[in-house]
Amino acid sequence: MLTNRHIVIMGGDARQIEVINKLIALDAHLSLVGFDQLDRNFNGAAKVNMEEISAKEVDSLILPVSGTDQEGNVETTFSNETVKLTKEWLANTPEHCTIYSGISTPYLDKISRETEREVVKLFARDDVAIYNSIPTVEGTLMMVIQNTDITIHHANVMVLGLGRTGMSITRAFQALGAHVKVGSRNPEQIARAVEMGVKAFYLKELETEVEDTEICINTIPAMVLTNKVLSKMPASSFIMDIASLPGGTDFRYAKKRGIKAIITPGLPGMVAPKTAGRIIANVLSELLLDKFSEEDGK
Repeated sequence: MLTNRHIVIMGGDARQIEVINKLIALDAHLSLVGFDQLDRNFNGAAKVNMEEISAKEVDSLILPVSGTDQEGNVETTFSNETVKLTKEWLANTPEHCTIYSGISTPYLDKISRETEREVVKLFARDDVAIYNSIPTVEGTLMMVIQNTDITIHHANVMVLGLGRTGMSITRAFQALGAHVKVGSRNPEQIARAVEMGVKAFYLKELETEVEDTEICINTIPAMVLTNKVLSKMPASSFIMDIASLPGGTDFRYAKKRGIKAIITPGLPGMVAPKTAGRIIANVLSELLLDKFSEEDGK
């Protein structure tokens, strides 16, 4: 149990509701920042602002999946107020205070390093990424169907990146009868694509490989769909970029060419917030229980 452990949940979207419910069940003392417009109250959790929290009494801090922006502001779906994590506030937390976030950012890296506080990046974990790929795949299929006028069956589909999410997406499109090919820089991913029975190519060949693409799913958080690449892609193509912001597509040039291109960060939270929230809540609760049981055992 997490009895008497003071945990601050700072901002977030509907996924955090599942986290709140899970931690309440574990008897944690919760302070919710950035939830003032959420039309729901929780027994065992208080909606507060940062000024009402005594930082020296905080055992753990939970940030949104997106972490912070470059100024330290966090996403607040349920509030119009600006919520900011500052170095000064973090420095006043106990040394054992751990930050949990979906991803890290340069700002978060900087203040955690300067205050010597640990940041646990949930989406860097294999288990979270694999579980999270399930709602990501369903959301991807939904968005592709909504934004194209062709069937997935027999469509020419390109998946860029064969990481944990890319692999699940490749399998789903392959199962639906699409002609799938995978692009990667990683020799191991190329080998895995071949083992899966799909065509594989190195990204250096991307300009040539896009010439017959009807649907392109990018999972690589780096600029791969450049203007040179897009100039070779059919104007009727549809690009769905699910990489973390700012994605890997030159959206300005895609628009100029008439290629429909969208970016969908946080797709699981958009299409299946309850499932995505439960994934985060289950892993997060295990991490917190393990952490505090170790501390209690010292």
